[in-house]
Amino acid sequence: MSINKTPVPLNNIENINQFEALFNFATIGIIVTNKEGKIVNFNKYAEIQFGYSKEEITGQVVDVLLPTSTHERHIKYREQYYHHPEPRIMGHGRDLFAQSKDGTTFPVEVSLSHYIIKNETFVIAFVIDITVRKTHEARAMEQKNELESVTAEIKSMNLELEQKVEDRTKMLREALSELERSKEELNLAYENEKELNELKSGFVTVASHEFRTPLTTILSSAYLLDKYNQSNADPRVEKHIDRIKIAVDGMKNILEDFLSLGKMEEGLMQANVELVSPSEIDTIFNDLIQDLDGLLKKGQKINFTNSVDSNVWLDRNLVKNILINLVSNAIKFTDENQPIEIVAVFMDTIFMVCVTDKGIGISNEDQKHLFERFFRGKNANHIQGTGLGLHIVGKYLELMKGRITVKSKLDEGTTVTVYIPQKK
Repeated sequence: MSINKTPVPLNNIENINQFEALFNFATIGIIVTNKEGKIVNFNKYAEIQFGYSKEEITGQVVDVLLPTSTHERHIKYREQYYHHPEPRIMGHGRDLFAQSKDGTTFPVEVSLSHYIIKNETFVIAFVIDITVRKTHEARAMEQKNELESVTAEIKSMNLELEQKVEDRTKMLREALSELERSKEELNLAYENEKELNELKSGFVTVASHEFRTPLTTILSSAYLLDKYNQSNADPRVEKHIDRIKIAVDGMKNILEDFLSLGKMEEGLMQANVELVSPSEIDTIFNDLIQDLDGLLKKGQKINFTNSVDSNVWLDRNLVKNILINLVSNAIKFTDENQPIEIVAVFMDTIFMVCVTDKGIGISNEDQKHLFERFFRGKNANHIQGTGLGLHIVGKYLELMKGRITVKSKLDEGTTVTVYIPQKK
């Protein structure tokens, strides 16, 4: 007994049901048109793609599913296809776009086929929305272009860097060669400069000491002449004696500045910091004010305010020299009948002294150079001075680990503040 293995054919109804299921549940859009290009069938996935229901799109020309700008061209292609129908993939080598009901266009891939029923040709279009693929392709192309751009930039940078390295290496070789050639010359120049500085410092020190003796003699003689003149009371003689005293005092101050600067540069001066009481501060400042009384111009007055209420650490002599410089400057650069204010304050761990005047002031440009050696402001050239005062004050403060600030405005005055840190 043999078994017949020939498959039993499905009946027409089953064939139709399977076709309907395949048509409606396919995961691509399927559109069927007749020879006039009118839609006769539209599957469910096409409804999702284009936003039309089967009922409302059936009977419309397929061109409605394309961008308006392509209608005329598509009519010609459609007619050509109906005359020579064969399976093909549309848009080979170019991008195709479809248009949904709301007017949105999207990229598609279209395959065409056909069938004939009762001598009438029908065209089947299989439509795939390739938006995601195009997005990925565009992103990949963008990344590729960016990568190519970065690669080209890196190559350019490498070439540039190699050239720079080569140039710098060449410059370095030349510089090293030049350094070798000039090494002995630099050493010789350094030794000569060192010797010159030593000679200069030695000369300034010796000259200053040598000048002090005759200046002291001149000043003593001036005081004796002043005493002898008291009996005659000749104002002309008194005027010249006063001029001698002022000139000698000025020269003594200049010499003291030079001597102090020389000692500091040679490292011979050290700070002798000790504990000073508020009453001793009063004494130091009041004695200083009394000593400077002879320098005051007509109507000038020095006002001192001591707000210190506890012991402070400082070097009496250095502080006295600092104050002499600052207050002397305030007197020199302030007009008659203007006060000079001195305030001593102890705050937290800082001892501060402020000296304020209402003098000619200092320009912003000049304030940058105040502590340079021999610097004098442009508006102070007509006033006697060496330009060493604030430079020396800064050096004194370095010995006590202090600092100094200046606030000034032209024609309004100056406030100089000294800060001396305290031991904890």
